[in-house]
Amino acid sequence: MISANDVTLRLGKKALFEDVNIKFTEGNCYGVIGANGAGKSTFLKILSGQLDTSNGTVTMTPGQRLSMLEQDQFKYDDQLVLDTVIQGNQHLYDVSREKNALYEKEDFSDEDGIRASELEAEFAEMNGWEAESDAESLLNGLGVETEFHTKLMKELKGALKVKVLLARALFGNPDILLLDEPTNHLDLDAIRWLEEFLINFQNTVIVVSHDRYFLNKVCTYIADIDYGKIQLYAGNYDFWYESSQLRIRQMKEANKKKEEQIKELQEFIARFSANASKSKQATSRKRALEKIQLDDIRPSSRKYPYIDFRPEREIGNEVLMVTGLSKTVDGKKLLDDISFTLGHDDKVALVGGNEQAKTMFFKILMGEEKPDEGTFKWGVTTSRAYFPRNYTKEFDSDLTIAQWLTQYSEIKDQTYVRGFLGRMLFAGEDGDKKVRVLSGGEKVRCLFSKMMISQSNVLLFDEPTNHLDMESITALNNGMIKFPGVMIFSSRDHQIVQTTANRIMEILPNGKMIDKITSYDEYLESDEMARKRTVYTAEIEEEVLEEED
Repeated sequence: MISANDVTLRLGKKALFEDVNIKFTEGNCYGVIGANGAGKSTFLKILSGQLDTSNGTVTMTPGQRLSMLEQDQFKYDDQLVLDTVIQGNQHLYDVSREKNALYEKEDFSDEDGIRASELEAEFAEMNGWEAESDAESLLNGLGVETEFHTKLMKELKGALKVKVLLARALFGNPDILLLDEPTNHLDLDAIRWLEEFLINFQNTVIVVSHDRYFLNKVCTYIADIDYGKIQLYAGNYDFWYESSQLRIRQMKEANKKKEEQIKELQEFIARFSANASKSKQATSRKRALEKIQLDDIRPSSRKYPYIDFRPEREIGNEVLMVTGLSKTVDGKKLLDDISFTLGHDDKVALVGGNEQAKTMFFKILMGEEKPDEGTFKWGVTTSRAYFPRNYTKEFDSDLTIAQWLTQYSEIKDQTYVRGFLGRMLFAGEDGDKKVRVLSGGEKVRCLFSKMMISQSNVLLFDEPTNHLDMESITALNNGMIKFPGVMIFSSRDHQIVQTTANRIMEILPNGKMIDKITSYDEYLESDEMARKRTVYTAEIEEEVLEEED
C-alpha cells in the first residue's frame, strides 16, 4: 500500500495540490485523470519520492518495492537491452553482479564462500534464475524481438527504447507500479499486451493515461484531479464519467430544492414578521433559513473544444481508386501492390505496427511522395484536409494564430476566422499568440481549426491524438463520428478506431494489405486476421518520435 497524507505542493503562490489524502491498496489499478496542467505527472513524482512536498507525507508499506516508468530514453544508452530490463529490480541485479564477481576471484576464500552462499539464497528467493527469461518474455510481449535483446540501448530507435523502459518498469513483480502515459508510442498490439498484463497483475498499479479504452480495460478505481483535490471513484473511466455527472446533477437538483425552500421561507418572513400572531412562526422560519446551506458546485477545470467537420460539398460515388501501389525506402518494402476503391460512406482505419508504412501511404495520397509503382486517382467531387504526423514546418513562422489560420480561409473576415479558433479554446487575446511558441496540444488544435475551416469532404489523419488531453480526444472522437464525409485515419486510440471506422485496412510487415469492411473489435477477433497477422516491431523514424515528444 502507498498513501498520501495531507499532501500539499505549492509552486510559488499557487497550490497545485492541497491537503490531499488518498490510499492506493494492493490488487487495484488506479487511473489518474485530470485536465492538462492539473498535476497528474507531478503527483506520480511525489508518490515516487522524486519530488518533495510543501507539506504532508507519502508513506509506503515497509519492505515493498516501487517501480516507475522512466521517461529519459537516453539514460541507459551504454547498457545492454536485457541488462536494462533486469536492472528494473536493482537489488536483484546487484546481488547477481556481486555473486558473479566472487566466483571470478582467483583467490576464493572461505569468507567468499560464506558470502556467496548467502547471495545464492537471496538470489533464489528473488527468482533470480528466471530473471533473464522473464525479461525476454516482457520484451517479446511488447514487440521487442529477440535480435535486439543483446544490443546496446543506443543502437535502438526511439520507439523500441520506450518499450524497453516499459519492460524495465514491469520487471520483477514490483509491489507498487507507477506508469505515466505507458501507451505513448506503443502500437496497438503492444497496448493490447500491456492491458492483459495489468489485468492479471496482482499488486498496486497507479497509471496516468489519456487512452479511455485502456483505462476502461485495466482500472478498478479512478483518481480524478480537479482544482488541487483528488476524488476517488470506484470503477473504470466510463463509470467515473457517469458517476461524476450524476453527482453534479444531484447537487444541482438538491440546490434547486433548497433555493425553492429559501424563497418560500423568505416570502413567509417578509409577509408575517410584523404580524404579532405570526411572529413566533416568522422567527422559527428565520432560524430554519439560517441552517440551509447550498452545495458549493465549482465548475470543472476541464475544457472541451468543439470539433465539427462540416463539408461544403456533398461527396460523389467516386472517391478514390488505388491500383498496384508499391513503395520501397532504403531497401525496405513498405507498400506492396496495394489496390482498393473507396466508397462515399467509408471511414477507414489504417492499422498495423509499421508506422513508417502508414505515414508513407498518407504522404503518397496527399502528393508529398511518389509511389515506385502503381497509381491512385481522387474523385472530381472530393476535397481533402490532412493531419500529418510530423507538422513541425507548419509552425515555423512568426505569424499569430489568427494570421496563421486566416491564410487557409477563403473568407478573410477576422470574426469568421476567430470563431473557429474560439471552438478550439483560443479565445480573445489567445488568438494573438505566435504559432512558433505554441505547445504540442495547442498546435494540434490549430491543425483541427485548419481542417474545419477548409470544409473538406475527405479527411486524412495520421495519429492525431498525440499531445492531446482527454477532453480534446473526446471532442475529436465525437467530431469524427459525426463527420458525414469519407475518412482515412491511423490512431493508437482503440476507442476512436472502434467507434469511428467501418472499414479496416492493415498494412502487414511485408507491405501487403488486408482490407475488411468490419468494426475494429470484430477484425481483431476474426480468424483470417489471426492467421495472417504477424508480430511486428514498430520502428518509428527518429524525426517522427521527436515530433511526438
